Amino acid sequence: MDFRDAIQDYAEEPLNRQIILDLLKGYKRPNDKIHELVKKGELITVKNGLYVAGPQTKVQQPEPFLIANHLWGPSYVSLESALSYWGFIPERVFETNSVTIKASKIYRTTIGRFRYFNAPLPYFSFGIKSVSLSPKQVVLIASPEKALCDKIIMTPGISLRSTIQATNFLIDDLRIDEDLLLSLNLKEISSWISNAPKKKSLEILVKTISNL
Repeated sequence: MDFRDAIQDYAEEPLNRQIILDLLKGYKRPNDKIHELVKKGELITVKNGLYVAGPQTKVQQPEPFLIANHLWGPSYVSLESALSYWGFIPERVFETNSVTIKASKIYRTTIGRFRYFNAPLPYFSFGIKSVSLSPKQVVLIASPEKALCDKIIMTPGISLRSTIQATNFLIDDLRIDEDLLLSLNLKEISSWISNAPKKKSLEILVKTISNL
């Protein structure tokens, strides 16, 4: 079977090296064939050992969120990327931000930029949702509550010390609508604080939203 035909079954999926080798099992020198497919635009290298279908195959590529989950994991999409997805911030986000238990990292690829921030356990494991973007694409993404906490924790220079400062940050800087802030589950956020970095900032966050 031709590679273009075989890859149709993997539409919307990131392709690891084992999948590619299975598709090329009829070739004596599969590594050379992979290099050829990349050169012809039938494969795009995201990183060593991870690929997506190239434009020449006319196969639909996976969403950036799914690529982010596979690129450096375990991880979940968060910060501005998740806040934008949930409709909490108006800006379009041009890089995919994620949180991981591994080292912080940035990947600059031909299909986008992916940034990862380190978080400790058990805080990392809180507030992660599994979201279906399509029948073949299920991604791990922070809840709105976790994404906002991650934004505060992971951004250097953010240290909330008063409700006035926190209100300015939430409404003026992030431009989050007040009604959306009131929809957040403050009890859930409070349950994370004892295991979270920047505990004082998260306490001020909860107090600020409670007083809106």
